[in-house]
Amino acid sequence: MIPHRIDTAAEAQFTLCGDVKAGFPSPAEDVGEKLDLIQLLVRHKASTFFFRVSGVSMVDAGMDEGDIIIVDRSLSPYNGCKAVCYLDGEYTVKAVEIADKTVRLLPANQNNATYHPIEVTADNQFAIWGVVTYVIKKM
Repeated sequence: MIPHRIDTAAEAQFTLCGDVKAGFPSPAEDVGEKLDLIQLLVRHKASTFFFRVSGVSMVDAGMDEGDIIIVDRSLSPYNGCKAVCYLDGEYTVKAVEIADKTVRLLPANQNNATYHPIEVTADNQFAIWGVVTYVIKKM
């Protein structure tokens, strides 16, 4: 899998039609403001990449098959973050559990008993490649 870098020359501005209530309907307000998706979703252009999610091990974390995740390599990983990790020659996205000198990669799919935490050991080729900042979903 090859991560995709941000094309900073690409046009990424759209018209923001205003807020939409998720409760009782109300008339639209201030229609027409410009919304720059790159400015909204990307803090560090040079270190931001896109991945397409393959598999269902992270559905309970809001990452479904086919979703696009935005990953920032400049952010420091922290306990509980969702991250793309390089493990023994493959990329995987998991929740990262950091405790003392141990790291575990945690799946998020309670409906599938085949997914288990991965204990990272000195025998593994491992790196936390980047921290997930956003998930782009298709409805």
